[in-house]
Amino acid sequence: MKISCIDYSTTGAFSSLVLDYLNRDSKLKPFYAYFPEISSFSEAIEKRNFPQAQRQVLVEELKKQYEGVEIPEAVQANIDALAQGQTFTITTGHQLNLFTGPLYFIYKIVTAINTARELQQAYPAQKFVPVYWMATEDHDFAEVNHFHLFGKKYEWEHEAEGAVGRMSTDGLNELFDALPEHYELFEDAYIHSATLAEATRKIVNSLFGEHGLVCLDGDSHALKQTFAPVVKRELTEQISYKAVTQTNAALEKHYKPQVMVREINLFFLGENLRERIVLEDEQYKVLNAGLQYSQEEILRMVDEYPERFSPNVVLRPLYQELVLPNLAYIGGGAEVAYWFQLKDMFTAFDVPYPVVMLRNSALYVTKPNAQRLEKLGFTVAEMFKELPELKKRLAELLNQDEVNLEQQRQVIEHAFKQVEEMAQNIDPTLVKAVGAETQKSLNSLQMLEKKLNKAIESKNDTAYNQLANLKEKLFPTGVLQERVDNLLTYQTNNPQFISSLVAAFEPFVHSFTILQEE
Repeated sequence: MKISCIDYSTTGAFSSLVLDYLNRDSKLKPFYAYFPEISSFSEAIEKRNFPQAQRQVLVEELKKQYEGVEIPEAVQANIDALAQGQTFTITTGHQLNLFTGPLYFIYKIVTAINTARELQQAYPAQKFVPVYWMATEDHDFAEVNHFHLFGKKYEWEHEAEGAVGRMSTDGLNELFDALPEHYELFEDAYIHSATLAEATRKIVNSLFGEHGLVCLDGDSHALKQTFAPVVKRELTEQISYKAVTQTNAALEKHYKPQVMVREINLFFLGENLRERIVLEDEQYKVLNAGLQYSQEEILRMVDEYPERFSPNVVLRPLYQELVLPNLAYIGGGAEVAYWFQLKDMFTAFDVPYPVVMLRNSALYVTKPNAQRLEKLGFTVAEMFKELPELKKRLAELLNQDEVNLEQQRQVIEHAFKQVEEMAQNIDPTLVKAVGAETQKSLNSLQMLEKKLNKAIESKNDTAYNQLANLKEKLFPTGVLQERVDNLLTYQTNNPQFISSLVAAFEPFVHSFTILQEE
């Protein structure tokens, strides 16, 4: 495997905010606590005091969530270690995409694993545990119900309401029948699990358990009890709205805020239900559900049933940091952008703000595609350019201008002119025949010129089509490969695909990774 890196700016796929962050632009400094480098973690560790009682809640909850799952030794060791005061987490989060969805699901987790490994080497007195935060409470089924495999989209047709993590996996059999082959790990997980959350845990555990990755589901009564004080203040004081609005006012002088903040950033979570909570006429109403409560009633519900309150995108990071002894959050470009809206909110709730890290991004070039690249004369880095620019470059590489036989035409005309003069002297009646042969030869030459140019055009068209097809394979639908292609597109032919990522990704280098099969 050939591994190389290019600057994120070269890809044309990352926002100015992300690029400015990685370049340490001073105008972003007020919006984060630590720059994502290994030395920053010394201070982050020192300031991250996490209550021992909360550690015990976390460990007990993890044991409960892993019941019925075969736990790898490395995962069990990490769960046990979380009870210790010098153990910290490195967290990434994502939705419960079917069959893991796009590759960036995998890239996030590998980045978390490698970050924990590098920190373990740098700070051996501490223990670092990679965590996958399962976005089980998300209710956008359309974002998780499909995946792309070998260029084809597979979709689970299903009526869904409420949190996707609570959804039954019944009905997935028809999707399995449509796949090009059987994928035992995935099919077993979905068939032998009651919910999508349970199935996803089994899949992720099988793929990454050897690396000690711990999966955590925030849809939990015990964990939500820790979150309850925040929920109460959110309902009565709208702290997050005030804090994020203040941050946005400063941030939008340079960048457009990524997410919208609401006056109450909570959903009501129930059976087949996840709807926004709004305050109208001193009543807390659950939209589209016909539910409403007085302040006294809803605060009592927070005490008795905290699991009914689900944070939205604004409050979810705060919830995560309350229940985990976390040091860093790893996300994609859009996630990094919205974390920059949250620092004042963390301060308002007196919760430590973590190191915000951009996950590793990559382009994986299979051996056949690498061979096509070489044949066309392109480098991988050049393929990030737009197709018209690539075609122009290909024309330069082909270096075949249109054939023009004018010089040869003049030679033929000159030769026949001499023959015509000879005929005039020998037998003038033959001059006409010479003229006919002259025209016949010139016509043949013109036809040959057309054929040669058509052959060049055909050859160029073939090369252009090969270029366009290769561009589509490396950048499906015109976007980064990681946003479309599924893990199985590559792991099917390369069982060591994940191991290759683990070997290649360097979280603190801040460069785009290219993996090329040899």
